[in-house]
Amino acid sequence: MASQAVSIPSLTGSPAAPQVSQTTTDAASKPKPCCVCKDEKARRDDCMLFSNAADPQKDCQSTIDLYKSCMAGFGFKI
Repeated sequence: MASQAVSIPSLTGSPAAPQVSQTTTDAASKPKPCCVCKDEKARRDDCMLFSNAADPQKDCQSTIDLYKSCMAGFGFKI
């Protein structure tokens, strides 16, 4: 069995590097929603889960608003 030489294309000789779009760069730099506002989310969840009010959403509206404003600060719309 004889071995054959294989030519491998060089990466340095490429005519143009691919351009990265601005939206791809923005998406890469934007944090994931699960990784931000963790304290606000925990307070919101605790309030909703352990509220004794007939309408927990109305009772916890201030903590919900804090969470929404925190997420909006990172560019997420809830």
